[in-house]
Amino acid sequence: MAPRHEIETNLKGETLVRKGLMHKYKGIVPLRLVPELNVVKIGGHGVIDYGREVVMPLMDEIGDLSKRHKMLIVTGGGVRVRHILDIGIDLGMPTGVLAELAGKISEQNAVIITLLLSNWGGSRVKTGDLLDLPTLLHLGVLPVIHGTPPYGLYEHPPGTGLIPPHRTDTGALLMAEVLGAKSCILVKNVDGLFSEDPRLNPKAKLIEEITAEELIAMDMEDMVLERKMLYLMRDTVNVKEIRIVNGHKRGTIEKALLGEKVGTVIRA
Repeated sequence: MAPRHEIETNLKGETLVRKGLMHKYKGIVPLRLVPELNVVKIGGHGVIDYGREVVMPLMDEIGDLSKRHKMLIVTGGGVRVRHILDIGIDLGMPTGVLAELAGKISEQNAVIITLLLSNWGGSRVKTGDLLDLPTLLHLGVLPVIHGTPPYGLYEHPPGTGLIPPHRTDTGALLMAEVLGAKSCILVKNVDGLFSEDPRLNPKAKLIEEITAEELIAMDMEDMVLERKMLYLMRDTVNVKEIRIVNGHKRGTIEKALLGEKVGTVIRA
C-alpha cells in the first residue's frame, strides 16, 4: 500500500471518530460569537396564523424591546407547512423533499415579519448571513430569519413516519447554540408546557421548570415544542435552557428576556 500524504497537525492520521480523541477536546470552550443575543422564535401555528389581532400588538412589543435587548427573530411556518406536508406525504415525497418544501413556508413568514418590523430596523437575514450578525446588531438592525434548519434534502431520517424531525423550534435552538446566545425563547399560543394539551383538558397542569432528560422520560403523547430539541439539549454547550412563553399575552417576552419567572423553563 502506498504511504498516505500527510500534513503535520495535531490531528495527523486521526479518523475523527476515535473516542479518545473526542474526550481530548471535551473541555475546550467554543467562542461565543454574540453572547448578548436573545433568539426569539415566533411560532407560525401558535402566533402568525392568528393574523392582525395577535401579530400587530406583538410586533409593537418586539419593536420596543429591540431598543433595549439584542434579538434575532426566528419565524415558524404554521398552517401552510401542515398543508404542504399533508400533500407531500400523500404523494410519497421523501423526508428531505418535505423539509425543502416546509422551509419555503417559514421563509415566507420571515419576509412578512421583516416588513412588519421595518419601523424598528427589521431586516431579513438569510442562513449564510448569520456570521454578519455582530455587525448588523452594532448598526441597529433587528434581524429576522426563518427557522427551518438548512438540512434540506439532507434532512435526517425521522425514525417513524416521514415528517422532518428538525423544524423551526429546533432551528432556533441550533442558531442560539452556534452564536453563543444569551437565551432561546419560544413564543407560542399557550402559557408554557403543560402535562396535557390545555385546550383539550382545562385541568392540565403547567410545568414551570423541568430538565430535558425528565421530559424525555415522561414520553408525552404530544408537546408544545419539537421533541428533537430535547435530545439536542443533552449535547449543547452554550444553550443551557430554553423558555416557552405565551405570545398572546403582553409582557411575557420581556419577563423571559430579563430571566424572570414566566412560562416554562426547560434546562439542559
